[in-house]
Amino acid sequence: MKYEIEYIEKIAKILNDNQLSEIILEDGEEAITVRKELQIIQSAPQVASCAVQPAVQAQAPVNPKEEKQSSQPKGTAITSPMVGAFYASPAPGAKPFVKVGDVISAGQVVCIVEAMKLMNEIESDVSGKVTQICVEDGQSVEYGQVLMYVE
Repeated sequence: MKYEIEYIEKIAKILNDNQLSEIILEDGEEAITVRKELQIIQSAPQVASCAVQPAVQAQAPVNPKEEKQSSQPKGTAITSPMVGAFYASPAPGAKPFVKVGDVISAGQVVCIVEAMKLMNEIESDVSGKVTQICVEDGQSVEYGQVLMYVE
């Protein structure tokens, strides 16, 4: 199977435009793989991105600890580099990569974002203590959405 350079360039453009990390094309026993390395994209902390929804029922008790955490995010935001599903652990029922209060180092895997059936490990660019996790396990996330804060 021979591919023209223009065809490979089109595949690379599709990869980039759709926030994919890899495309594999197979034809019988021959295959071509186009892959790119993902980078963690960080932005300045966004106050509204991680806000807790207000309680619907008036009689629901408010935990002062939870109220303190949701009032003002602390630290550097770790954001999603793509649209997908957030997973806090490597497998269902497994121990989460990180939890609030954990001390992490730069380069450490903090979660997985599944996009197009590909599991993309998200690494921290900063070292510090996880102060807030802003999404629930299995929740859909958007490109640039704050996943957690590290102080």
